[in-house]
Amino acid sequence: MKLPHALVVGGTRGIGRSVVQRFLADGLKVSVIGRRPPPKSFGMTDVRCWPVDLQDGDAVAGAVAAIIKVGGPLSRVACLQRFRGEGDDWQGEMATTLMATRQIIDAAAGKFARSGDRAIVVVSSIADRFVASEQPLSYHVAKAGLTQLARYYAVALAAQGIRVNAISSGTIVKDEARKFYRAQKALRELYEDMIPLRRMGTAAEIASVVSFLCSRDASFMTGQSLVVDGGISLQWHEALVRRMSPLKNLAVTRTAKRTK
Repeated sequence: MKLPHALVVGGTRGIGRSVVQRFLADGLKVSVIGRRPPPKSFGMTDVRCWPVDLQDGDAVAGAVAAIIKVGGPLSRVACLQRFRGEGDDWQGEMATTLMATRQIIDAAAGKFARSGDRAIVVVSSIADRFVASEQPLSYHVAKAGLTQLARYYAVALAAQGIRVNAISSGTIVKDEARKFYRAQKALRELYEDMIPLRRMGTAAEIASVVSFLCSRDASFMTGQSLVVDGGISLQWHEALVRRMSPLKNLAVTRTAKRTK
């Protein structure tokens, strides 16, 4: 029996690598597109990787065609890439995040398997609706565009039985960053204090949501954007700042006096 075929874009590092691992655990055959070859520590000999410059439209279309020719029709596509190169960040982010995702979906859409679970997931960020001051404008616009792109393709591809959803994630601990966060105790505790679940999310947890959205358990979900951030975006920002401020007790005392 042939295994379902999954394509992961941006799958050699970070959350993308965790998605590859999860798809393998789900019993899928996995192809990976990445900007660079995977590191020697990738450790997945049964995964075929295709180094592609995602800002080169012809290369993107050619890679998708080759991946399907070698691996067979697709059942799942997960797009997790973002611009990390040099030069103009606006052009780079638009090309890498939006244009490449559109090209990949257009190239793959007519070549999905004819039956079974067929799904596309794009991984965005809560910067698609909030402003993260440490990120440039290009990042925000690209992430917001991804969320709307998922909605558009959810309608456009529905007749083919292909579902399209998005994930808006908060700050996530990737395998490459575990050592950093272990060493930065104050920063880690700050995140744990801010996030209602009192811990940071992991790449594996995002991968689990990708897996769910691609599975039959989500067979009637399409065009949705799931926020996966431990609940941090549920809080009123002013109240969150007050609670974490050294003056929080003074603020509470003044409020109590005014209400008497």
